[in-house]
Amino acid sequence: MNREIRRRTSVVGIFPNESSYIRLGTTYLMEYAEDWSVSRAYLGQESIAATLTTAA
Repeated sequence: MNREIRRRTSVVGIFPNESSYIRLGTTYLMEYAEDWSVSRAYLGQESIAATLTTAA
């Protein structure tokens, strides 16, 4: 994860202020967390939909 943040910051080069650097890092971390939560789900969307359809 640190390697990817370092790569993205080196692409940008110079940041105008500290908050822009924090925004870039935060955006990547949010994207990473979202990808992780979707890929690590115990129940997929298909199985949840099938369960709801069966229950209704």
